[in-house]
Amino acid sequence: PICDIEVPERLSSSYEQLRSYHLVERCVHVPVREGSEEEILLVHSLEHLEVAKSTQTMNEEELKRVSENYDAFFFHPSTYHCARLAVGAALQLVDAVMAGKVRNGMALVRPPGHHSQRNAANGFCLFNNVAIAAEYAKLKYGLQRILIVDWDVHHGQGTQYIFEEDPSVLYFSWHRYEHQEFWPSLKESDYDAVGLGKGKGFNINLPWNKVGMGNSDYLAAFFHVLLPMAFEFDPELVIVSSGYDSGIGDPEGQMNATPEVFAHLTHFLMQLANGKLCVILEGGYHLKSLGESVCMTVKTLLGDPVPQITGEMAPCLSAVESIQNVRAAHKPYWKWLAYE
Repeated sequence: PICDIEVPERLSSSYEQLRSYHLVERCVHVPVREGSEEEILLVHSLEHLEVAKSTQTMNEEELKRVSENYDAFFFHPSTYHCARLAVGAALQLVDAVMAGKVRNGMALVRPPGHHSQRNAANGFCLFNNVAIAAEYAKLKYGLQRILIVDWDVHHGQGTQYIFEEDPSVLYFSWHRYEHQEFWPSLKESDYDAVGLGKGKGFNINLPWNKVGMGNSDYLAAFFHVLLPMAFEFDPELVIVSSGYDSGIGDPEGQMNATPEVFAHLTHFLMQLANGKLCVILEGGYHLKSLGESVCMTVKTLLGDPVPQITGEMAPCLSAVESIQNVRAAHKPYWKWLAYE
């Protein structure tokens, strides 16, 4: 079917916006490659890889049939190639940052990744770019603590499932939830899903139970949940599942956060892991809002001063409730909460 929001212009218009602000020439360009099969298998099953591979030669009828096995995923003969490029771009960024060639960076990739699971495509995502990047960084650079911050408006359940028993990856996601009414409508997207086994305390879900969350709600979530945990965790690398459907104007998120807030969120994360920050694009379906937010993120990565945030600075009651619930659920696992 025609998908009217996950469109190629998400990348081209974002890149054009970066050019119009003269940000492109200020960046180091990292060459892109395809992710290898071995790299994809760090996270995904062989069966999933083989199904994806087989779609390259299918006709339209066959593609539709395969797509019907998944929730909100649509195959095209080029999907496999594009998804491998998205994986490879994320890994090239990790290499450039870990080798010190660049201080930080952003991978503008498509398709996104955070919904895809070990054995399934899901929600526009075929391979989990960010999860593969984290596993790759652990394997290649011996990292023991990686923070993944998912500020996309949807819950990255794929990333959660992959790392829910893994204490070496701290996964934080805020997401439109509306008491399980909003897609993917999972019980395990709520604040009481804190991880399993050894991973308990390393999975942080902050559900937004109302639409219209704004800058103050996002900043409150960082100040009162994410940042204290992140500093206690002390990551060696920070990876952002950077979806901008949590920004103003987006038809999916219906939130009110302005592009400026992403400059501040980026700035805070740059204080961790000696500034080793890899921002990897996920969702974002209002082209203007997406482009501006991408530019705000890149300007901040380049060290430009963050813009002032105006407007109401108190979080709304619903946001405060969610924040308090998360803190209560995580109290057994974090020193900073135990001391309060």
